[in-house]
Amino acid sequence: MLKSLYAGVSGLQSHQIAMDVESNNIANVNTTGFKYSRANFSDLLAQTRSIATAPQGDLGGKNAVQVGLGSTVSSMTTIFSQGSIQNSDKNTDVAIQGDGFFIVSPDNGSNYKYTRAGDFKFDAEGNFVDNNGFIVQGWVRDAVTGKVDSTAPIESIQIPPGLTTPASPTSDVVLKANLNAGILVESFSPAYTVPSGLPPAAPTEPALDSAGNPIASGDLGVLFNDTGEGFALQSGQGIWASFLTSAQSGAGAVLAGAGELDITFTLDDGVTTQQVITTGGLPGNTAAENGARYVSAINAQTPTTGISATYNTVSGAIDLVNTNSSSSASHNIRLTAIGNVNSGLGVATTTTAYRYQYNPTGANGGAGGNGNDKTFRSISDLRNQLEIQGNDHDGDAALSGLTVIINSQGKIEISNPGGGADEYDVNLAITGFSAVGITENTRFTRNLEALNAVLPSGSTGKAFSQSFNAATHSSSIDIFDSLGSKHTVRMEFRKTSVNASTGSTWSMKISVPLPATIDNTSPFEEKTGSIRFNSDGSLATFNPPNVSFTANNGSSPDQQVSFSFGTSNLFDGMTSFDSRSSTSGISQDGFTGGDLVGIRIDQSGTIVGSFSNGRSFGLAQVGMAKFTNNEGLSTEGGSVYIQTANSGDPIIGSAATSGRGFIQSSALEASNVDLSRSLTQLIIIQRGYQANGKTITTSDTLLETLIGLKR
Repeated sequence: MLKSLYAGVSGLQSHQIAMDVESNNIANVNTTGFKYSRANFSDLLAQTRSIATAPQGDLGGKNAVQVGLGSTVSSMTTIFSQGSIQNSDKNTDVAIQGDGFFIVSPDNGSNYKYTRAGDFKFDAEGNFVDNNGFIVQGWVRDAVTGKVDSTAPIESIQIPPGLTTPASPTSDVVLKANLNAGILVESFSPAYTVPSGLPPAAPTEPALDSAGNPIASGDLGVLFNDTGEGFALQSGQGIWASFLTSAQSGAGAVLAGAGELDITFTLDDGVTTQQVITTGGLPGNTAAENGARYVSAINAQTPTTGISATYNTVSGAIDLVNTNSSSSASHNIRLTAIGNVNSGLGVATTTTAYRYQYNPTGANGGAGGNGNDKTFRSISDLRNQLEIQGNDHDGDAALSGLTVIINSQGKIEISNPGGGADEYDVNLAITGFSAVGITENTRFTRNLEALNAVLPSGSTGKAFSQSFNAATHSSSIDIFDSLGSKHTVRMEFRKTSVNASTGSTWSMKISVPLPATIDNTSPFEEKTGSIRFNSDGSLATFNPPNVSFTANNGSSPDQQVSFSFGTSNLFDGMTSFDSRSSTSGISQDGFTGGDLVGIRIDQSGTIVGSFSNGRSFGLAQVGMAKFTNNEGLSTEGGSVYIQTANSGDPIIGSAATSGRGFIQSSALEASNVDLSRSLTQLIIIQRGYQANGKTITTSDTLLETLIGLKR
């Protein structure tokens, strides 16, 4: 009978403990990061009145006869289910979504405690602490590398009040842009620019860049006209150019009593044809009469040859004129006249025009010289050859003083100031060149036909072509020196050549405003190089990859600035497609000094500082711990847990890695206590407690009956 009393007492005790646990759960329904617990009941050792027996013969087996002695609370289980996330207005509040614990220390890292309550704040010394004053553990930004290393041992997080960041000099400039590879461009500039206020060293020579190359150099085949249309010159295309339209037929005068005219004109427009003109009838009695007969015969063929003749009464010679402008005679470009000696005309050759043809390979580029056909690759070659022929038009080595330059508008500019030993009146005539297998490039011809003009010797007049332009693009960005001062770096690109098999090449100029300098070669404020693209528009290579920058303002000299234009053979940086030239991205890694003005915490637990200089970077990162058995942790109050022998060792790392949950800032994890479950549990505990009480009172009544038997 006494066993039932003790069984009832054990039940009361067990339910009392369960009541204590559930009351604690309800008490912490609003405790941040709280995880509710439950009491686990188990029965006590039973009293065995008879043991179980096995079947024997015809007699079956019997079960053991046992009487239970009550119940006890064998364990407590903490339920680490996810609590709901509640947003807050405090940027240092953090909540864990998933598994893991924040790490805090009451003694600057000697001992660790763990919590799910992320109600953190900064104390007066900049320590990142919880409500107990325990310092949050994690990783702090290394002042040398500027990085937060989450693989290093954890330490107390401290961000000094009034933190400032020193200036960081720029070390890398990243540019992503497209340079137009098409035949039509919108961004272009003159192919040659005279330095402001500084004319070329000699009027006939172009200015030179830092590498000693003419600024006007570059493949003329990739230049453009005033409307951005590319010339797209092909090998052999070009022009005829003449500085004189007339020449005497030979050295001697027409003789009186001379025989019949026998003169051969060689008309060369790429295919040489000969036109032989003869006269009939009796010779004249005077030189003038014979000259008139010859002129009449030559002029009768003008519609075919494009050549007209006049008799010079002073010299007695026949002057031949080739205007290089007849639309009816496509072959009236070059005149070579040889008179038969029987006519009384000296045997001589006179040429009035020469071919100027494009050679894209540059082999023998610019060759030809005076009295020969010319080839050119660059606009500088063309300028030079025009000047050579115009200055020494008759091949006697006596120069006329004619000058040919490329002005600041990218136009070929010809002037005839005179003053030379062989000055003459220039009559410029430019016509398009075509031949078998070579078509006329009308855009190129039209650009140069504007030169057609008469320039008397000693005149102030000038002849101008239309402008020649190069496809260009530029980008600029401010970089910083060691003092945090800004300096604008400008990157200018200019298309210089195209290769059918390998792609295109653009020149590159990197410049900074004075007094800053780049490297140690003149001009000190700029450096030239090139960038080349593959035939698919991907980046091939570029140079220079970096420059040595000196601000000359007291900051550290020889600051190395690298340029990142992309990966070779890929499209992750600079490209050259048939689309508008544009910059899609440009950045640099330097900044000026600044004061800390605010912080935020991202999902990885990184405390990001925002500074008055507009920069933001990680100052520290909150560490997280994960345990094999969360339920093995022991609570110490204050919403913290400590490691036990059954929890396993903490596995420390950053949030959102290796099974650790991610961190949500400006939020707190609410208690996971479910009031509906807890209140229902109260009812169950209450009824269990009452039922156990009934077993005691019932046993008491039975004892009274037993005692009453004695009466």
